[in-house]
Amino acid sequence: MKMRLVFFTGSGISAESGIPTFRGADGLWEGHRVEDVASPEAWMKDPQLVTQFYNERRKNCLMSQPNEAHLIISRLARDCEVQVITQNVDDLHERAGSKNVLHLHGELMKMRSQADDLEIKTAQEIFGSPSANLEVPCPNGMPWRPHIVWFGEEVPMMNEAMRIVSEADCLVIIGTSLVVYPAASLIHFVQKDIPVFIIDPIAAELRLPSNFQIFDTGASEGMQYFYDWLKKSNIEFTSEEDWNENE
Repeated sequence: MKMRLVFFTGSGISAESGIPTFRGADGLWEGHRVEDVASPEAWMKDPQLVTQFYNERRKNCLMSQPNEAHLIISRLARDCEVQVITQNVDDLHERAGSKNVLHLHGELMKMRSQADDLEIKTAQEIFGSPSANLEVPCPNGMPWRPHIVWFGEEVPMMNEAMRIVSEADCLVIIGTSLVVYPAASLIHFVQKDIPVFIIDPIAAELRLPSNFQIFDTGASEGMQYFYDWLKKSNIEFTSEEDWNENE
């Protein structure tokens, strides 16, 4: 039976690909208050501003490429059962080749009908271009809204994420400070005695359970350390030479 690896990722893994974390030390996103660009109230008050904000984020995402951390996670699926749970709304995990990706906070490259939450399409499907504006109305005449879980909204995928974590043989947390709830609560659903790793430059500064194994590095470097740890187990891994040959 393949080892079940669960990767829980945050903005730190995408930052290495040039995607800003957006929220600065002053609490602003690109000069905007969170409430003004990432909440249902903001959408009702000024949809044009919200549209512009997410258009810019999407353009930035399209100019970015998966980094080595994304690629190692994808490669490990050749030998392990890999599931990614991410707080990120970009599609870098998918573009790296990962198939099982659960987005807790929505997906930047998709839009959702305001009349039907199940009516979800990619920007490419709607506008013919992934970077186009969102101002074309959907069939019922209402504008498409970003398929994002905004502040103040429920996180619909939390129950599924909790189930996935509870069934993990190993949990690896990458690039998240574990302060955004309810996502941060996922660490409490891992089974007792299951190895848990955290990869983050400030990991040593966080209040973490004593059994967590810490790599206080960037995402790519930390994932290489984790891969080296896995090689010491009894799993037979595809060689890194074969990784490169098959890509």
